[in-house]
Amino acid sequence: MFTNQYPWQWEPAEAEAFITRSPVAVSTARNYQNTLRLFCGYASDARYGWVNRCLEQFGSAPRQILDEWNTVGHVTEFEGQPHRRPLTYDEVQALFDAADGRVEEIRSRGRKGALAAQRDAALLKVIYAFGLRRREAWGLDLADLRHNPQAREFGHYGAVFVRWGKSSNGSPPKRRTVLTVPERDWVVPVIQQWIEEIRPLLSPGAHPALWVTERRGRLSRRAINEAFEEARDAAGLDPVLDLHCLRHSYITHLIEFGYPERFARTRPAIPTRARPRSTRAYQTSSEIDSSSLPCGSGTPGHGRTSRDEEDGHPLAPAAPDGGEGPVPDLGSGAAAGRARHPPLARAGLPAGDRAAAAAVHGHPRGTVRHPRVHP
Repeated sequence: MFTNQYPWQWEPAEAEAFITRSPVAVSTARNYQNTLRLFCGYASDARYGWVNRCLEQFGSAPRQILDEWNTVGHVTEFEGQPHRRPLTYDEVQALFDAADGRVEEIRSRGRKGALAAQRDAALLKVIYAFGLRRREAWGLDLADLRHNPQAREFGHYGAVFVRWGKSSNGSPPKRRTVLTVPERDWVVPVIQQWIEEIRPLLSPGAHPALWVTERRGRLSRRAINEAFEEARDAAGLDPVLDLHCLRHSYITHLIEFGYPERFARTRPAIPTRARPRSTRAYQTSSEIDSSSLPCGSGTPGHGRTSRDEEDGHPLAPAAPDGGEGPVPDLGSGAAAGRARHPPLARAGLPAGDRAAAAAVHGHPRGTVRHPRVHP
């Protein structure tokens, strides 16, 4: 315990020292204060009898030690850490190249760890391609890879069912389904190679986890962080960038690809009442005018422009409850929002080729080469 004292001995100065000396985010500090404030309110409430009982037994009683004058106020719309920003396209490319380079370096030295390095490279690409949080990627099972009947060309990898989403207000982890978008179709052969060629070499047996270790267990969340940090350092990127920046990059780049702002925000299932504040940092890699995007604001289905049906692929309006939507019709090759961007050139294939074999094998079971990520 921080104070090494009983609740009836606590003083406001001790609560302030606890918060100021805790290396936590502002929002976390506020949660700590709210918890302490509720407890002190309960202990000092005369209806429960703790005040009189403590006075009789110890000569002092618990009291409220947190008030408006010594608590963290919520005065700004965005409270995220300043270093958390979207990666640029060049930075994402450098990160992936560094992750792939580790595989080749380990094999050239004849050392162990090549399979783990291939797993880490595939993991980072999946996190970026679907905008996953660390716990969401950690909790993925093989059964969470889904078929999307509106995008049959992606096969069994047309969607990812996320079961370990961010909780709020004490609720269980939220669930959502994240679709594979055409601008990220290069992730399909990445996942396919990992599941069909590399993962079996780790002998996971009947383990359900998508990401397994050489000891046949689920990859830890700490190991996911370390995979990003090793690739980031090898790529020479800013050391303040962390794994969550890939999620920021995912949303920002979707918007820059031409997807409506609401589509990019609701696909990660951000709570409706928290979207404007919690996603403000996702749009900082370029100047984006949300009013110019289809369905960028207003009531779902209203304010639609001609861009809502680019290339003849209509966008369904967002669900009234703030669920997934608007969802582009991915039934054919191109989706809404691609008209202003040429198809991505994929490794080993001409631009716009929809074939599934996008892998370039520099050696047996080589790492699938991702395409350039620039729009």
